[in-house]
Amino acid sequence: MAQLVELGGRAFAVELEGDAPPRAVDGGLLLPPGRTAVLHGLGDALFYRHGHNSWSPCGWRRLSDAPLRIESAERRLTADDTVWDAPARHHSSAVAALEGPDGRVLLLGALGLDIPRLTADRDTLAGWYERDGAPWFLAYGDEEEVFAAYTRHLGERLGLSRKRAGNVWCSWYAYYENITEEQLTKDITALRGLPFDVVQIDDGWERAVGDWEANDKFPSGMRALADRITDAGLRPGLWIAPFIVLPDSRTARERPELLLRDAAGEPVVAGHNWGTGYWALDLTLPAAREHLREMIHRVSREWGYTYLKLDFIGAGAVTGVRSVDTGREEAYRAGLSVIREAAGPDAYLLGSGAPLLPSLGLVDGIRSGPDVAPLWEHYATQDPSDALARNAVVNTVHRLWQAPLLEVDPDVVYFRSRLNLLTEPQQGLLRDLADICGFRAVSDPPGWLRPDELEALTAYLTARPDVRRLGRYRFALDGREVDFGPAVTPESEQRYPIA
Repeated sequence: MAQLVELGGRAFAVELEGDAPPRAVDGGLLLPPGRTAVLHGLGDALFYRHGHNSWSPCGWRRLSDAPLRIESAERRLTADDTVWDAPARHHSSAVAALEGPDGRVLLLGALGLDIPRLTADRDTLAGWYERDGAPWFLAYGDEEEVFAAYTRHLGERLGLSRKRAGNVWCSWYAYYENITEEQLTKDITALRGLPFDVVQIDDGWERAVGDWEANDKFPSGMRALADRITDAGLRPGLWIAPFIVLPDSRTARERPELLLRDAAGEPVVAGHNWGTGYWALDLTLPAAREHLREMIHRVSREWGYTYLKLDFIGAGAVTGVRSVDTGREEAYRAGLSVIREAAGPDAYLLGSGAPLLPSLGLVDGIRSGPDVAPLWEHYATQDPSDALARNAVVNTVHRLWQAPLLEVDPDVVYFRSRLNLLTEPQQGLLRDLADICGFRAVSDPPGWLRPDELEALTAYLTARPDVRRLGRYRFALDGREVDFGPAVTPESEQRYPIA
């Protein structure tokens, strides 16, 4: 059914499935479920792409430019969604927007699950769901206003969180997988009295990904380490990848019935890391959900880790033949609901590698981009999902509109000079962005810091600047203007680098 609608003083032709008409709601129009298409009349507009999970590229590209996407098929499987990918088509997940010549923005956003996808060309902005679908929200006007209206409707339908993580110290960017109980015990002692709230132990503590027991580097066990963190006046946090297993893990060998499989009955490769493909649990299986419940109960309730970084969880929504015929995001949300219940309402859950919509109301924060390695960019790669500081900044700036729904985690900031290739201006941008997000994480061991660096870290973590948004990429922090434009603009359009 085609009809004309008016938004922001402008008429648009809308093609809808079925006979239900659009309905006026707060900030825009509610469109019925099913495929929808809008004849936008904005010509060669700027297109806003929202990535499928935490690491997927986000940003604005002109419709006449090449689409923003991950080129590597292997990397795309891990850091995006391969099903609806097209190399010559501008496409987006959950929400898309077009900015016309006058600066006003047309937004089309999904209000439910089932892998909502969107695409645009110079004539049409279209959206559809992989399965049955849910309503759409259509708005036109000032960019901040239309995205704010969309978040209000998402919060009402899918939920939101008001929890705050506080200041987080994370082990990853100092030691990566080479953590030990001995070293972390020293760091916990050194962190005592500093303005941190959480000590989060990252990857490297487990026997294998999928086997969530302490390895030989932690002879006293994970409960003892949590007790040390608590005794230092801090909250114990732990990294875990609950939806995946490595092929050589004990769980994969002994519990193969828990795995998600393809049409040929083989385990589905849900992504790539640790030098191999990893497999996913079938979250529609009662036995898999019970396995998940026991795992999280042990980690959170028995060991005492009430801050959980849930990594690689987008694997719960990959394509496969599930035991129950349900949508991919519905299966993912069922698994995440088990985690929330097992961890308890007071636990802080941080999603990483996570799709936004099915995470809402269940996680408290979500990683907004790829890892912030202590390197701005690298000449050998143009992959927008690589672990580079600039990639993380680009993604996070383009996901700040999500802040009313949950905490936007921009990943860590740096103060150390040791093992750090970031310039002072680059480090300053990372810190300013973390201030704007209100989520501050650091991975510098206190013993690595010079006295002036430790003083700067302490001052930063205790400050709470007043933040005002001045434009898409411009902000004022306590009256000091910060412009992310040069960092997020494609290199061909940059007027000057961040160096």
